[in-house]
This record gives sequence, C-alpha cells and structure tokens, in this order.
Amino acid sequence: QLVESGGGLVQPGGSLRLACAISGQTLDYYAIGWFRQAPGKEREGVSCISSSGSNTNYADSVKGRFTISRDNAKNTAYLQMDNLGPEDTGVYYCTIKAAFVRTMCDMRFRGIDSWGKGTLVNISS
Repeated sequence: QLVESGGGLVQPGGSLRLACAISGQTLDYYAIGWFRQAPGKEREGVSCISSSGSNTNYADSVKGRFTISRDNAKNTAYLQMDNLGPEDTGVYYCTIKAAFVRTMCDMRFRGIDSWGKGTLVNISS
C-alpha cells in the first residue's frame, strides 16, 4: 500500500515536500517513481529513484526544481518541490516498480507494481 501526503495550496514560487509511505513491501528491491496528472491532461512521469538510491531521473520540466529521495529504513519516499509554478498543479502519485537492476530507474508506465491514490498540489495566487 502506498499513501501520499504533503499536498496543498501554495503560491507560485513556493515549496512543498511530498511523502509516500509504503507498507507491505521490502523497499530494497523496488525503484520508486512520482507521477502527476494535471487537470485535463494525461498522467506523466515526474521523477524516479533507483532501488539502491544511487541514481535519479527527472522530467525536463522539473529538473533543477524537484528532488527525489528515499529512506528505506522508514519505508518512505519524498519529493521536494521548489520554485513551484501553476504548471505544477495536479494530483501527484507515487509508484513502486520491481528493480532488476538496482542502479537504474525509469518513468515508463510499463511494469509499475503499485500506485498510491495521490495527493493534490495546487499552485495559485
């Protein structure tokens, strides 16, 4: 089970830190991803982190502003989001994907083992 938290209403330029609490799995074997879906748009990948934690990937639209991290001891993943803009508005979902290569991750939909229910992020003045 994946449960996201930390969403809310923030003014442009602000920051939020999303958390994803994961239960029922041994996180060591899973890459973690964050996806989002803006109103009227398709769901898209935002970021991922390898099961080892050594590698991360980001969508071009969030590079330099978002930081993904994980704490396997706490079974939790995080997405630090800075310099937020209206284009970042949407529902944010975390995912887990079984990792065959512990140092790699991707933001493809294929192979995702589980999704959270999402947390709403609203960037507005």
